[in-house]
Amino acid sequence: MEESVYSLRDVFINPEHVVCLREDSQARRWLSRGLLPKGIDKNQHFTRISMNRGQSGLDVIVIGSPDTIEEQLRSSKQLLKG
Repeated sequence: MEESVYSLRDVFINPEHVVCLREDSQARRWLSRGLLPKGIDKNQHFTRISMNRGQSGLDVIVIGSPDTIEEQLRSSKQLLKG
């Protein structure tokens, strides 16, 4: 089975829909295996954001530690890279 190569895109996150933030170690493994775009710092952290969509949920992985992402979500409606 051939592995996927992942890419980055801009996403807007509505803080009112965020249910949970947690560190995503799988994305760090993708980075160490070269599956993410070049230029991302090898020491970078990733956060999985779980959001409520009514009867279903949606998870988005963004660049940054959970503490950093929480601060961004609380302080302003900034664009997060996911």
